[in-house]
Amino acid sequence: MSAINSIPVLGLGTWKLTGKTCITAVKKALELGYRHIDTAEYYRNHVEIGKAITGFEREDIFITSKVWASDLRYNDVLKMCDKALKELKTDYLDLYLIHWPNPKIPIEETLKAFKKLYDEGKIKNFGISNFDIGELKEVLEKTEIPITNNQIEFHPYWYRRELLEFCKENKISVTSYSSLGRGILFEESIIKKLAKKYSKTEAQILLRWALQKSTIVIPKASSESHLRENTDIFNWKISGEDIEQIDSLNRNQSVL
Repeated sequence: MSAINSIPVLGLGTWKLTGKTCITAVKKALELGYRHIDTAEYYRNHVEIGKAITGFEREDIFITSKVWASDLRYNDVLKMCDKALKELKTDYLDLYLIHWPNPKIPIEETLKAFKKLYDEGKIKNFGISNFDIGELKEVLEKTEIPITNNQIEFHPYWYRRELLEFCKENKISVTSYSSLGRGILFEESIIKKLAKKYSKTEAQILLRWALQKSTIVIPKASSESHLRENTDIFNWKISGEDIEQIDSLNRNQSVL
């Protein structure tokens, strides 16, 4: 499968979605047409997502998960992937990411495990998360399988232009998390003004900005109204001039 072109550009982020809320949200998202579900071992919601996707065609759903930074030893990666597959009730993950770099564990050891999972068909694509350019260069030098994706915090307060360009140059797609700046960006006058101008919500402006930067977005939502709102980011564009206004909000600052 074409690794880079196959990830749906809108996904449902599930960080802090647990229990019945998680099951309901994932089911509703799939009913509304979402086809990308983003999770992680660290989120502790694989079991709920496994229940939610039951009854839907597996090949129609793109599932991303991540292995935590403390589990990057060879045997640990294999064990955590098998655990994820069992909990999600699936034979494979569409995308499996190293959640955070861990300088205490040799990247070669981790990559060897990912190659085994890839060769066995347990993962269709390999990627990383929260890797900067330096860390990414090391993986590029040492990996034997393609790096499909880098999932990073990305929003107007932290417009990571150089990292984005580096990923593009190396044919690595970028997934934005915290695209809404945890709601803090809703209060920015530029965002408020553009929401009025385009007759959209502040969230839709921020998601559309991230899309126009050629990133994949995975906003979390649990209510049907927010799930629907997050789908209305297609078939319209923010002008180049207005994109530049949003770019000007950059502070190189995390909201986490």
